[in-house]
Amino acid sequence: MSTATLSSPGARRHPLWGFILSSMGKKLLVAVTGALLAAFLIGHLLGNLSIFLGQDAINTYAQKLRELGELLWIARISLLLAVFVHIWAVICLTLENRKARPIGYAVKAHRQATVFARTMRVTGLVIAAFVVFHLAHFTWQIVNPQYRDLHDAMGRHDVYSMVILGFQNPLVSGFYLLALGLLAFHLSHGIASMFQTLGWSTQQTRPAYEFVARIFAWALFAGFASIPLSVLGNLLQLPAHP
Repeated sequence: MSTATLSSPGARRHPLWGFILSSMGKKLLVAVTGALLAAFLIGHLLGNLSIFLGQDAINTYAQKLRELGELLWIARISLLLAVFVHIWAVICLTLENRKARPIGYAVKAHRQATVFARTMRVTGLVIAAFVVFHLAHFTWQIVNPQYRDLHDAMGRHDVYSMVILGFQNPLVSGFYLLALGLLAFHLSHGIASMFQTLGWSTQQTRPAYEFVARIFAWALFAGFASIPLSVLGNLLQLPAHP
């Protein structure tokens, strides 16, 4: 073995790092981070739906989250890291596929792909932009700083009123619903692809996984969308003050 080979970066690379940088490694990262984010969406939706139980229910839920302290920040940072890794791996795989495929093959594959698959990159970018806005709006309260002064009768931050005030703006609700629709498109293809990447999907079972993925994605859409639609339809209203 030559001295040049021994001194090359590839020769010194740790096997695990080499696997991560491989196409299979990046596909696995996309699948695992996607599964983590899907699990978060389920938990987030269940917490958000407590708004239909009234002001006390969702404010209690929000207060318990804040009481987690450092654990909550660890969870938030882990989720953000999963988002960044997911986006990085998808971008890398997209660039690799473009380099590897001849133009004719790429055109043919594009025609055969479902609308969910063809919109993955676009929906991913819009969803990423929405996540930043959503955090600035309701979590960091940068968009509407006055939300920080909302408190209920028990002195807790009034998440119930904050959500209703936020979604009373048709532009905010419209952007929220648009992002949710794109998220459903994204998940419809992404979840089915995750099973294939993990080796759990075959040619026979793939249609079933695709069907389940679409049901799951649009069920999430219906759950999240029910909140702004209920606000706009006056089914959820600000609490009456004596």
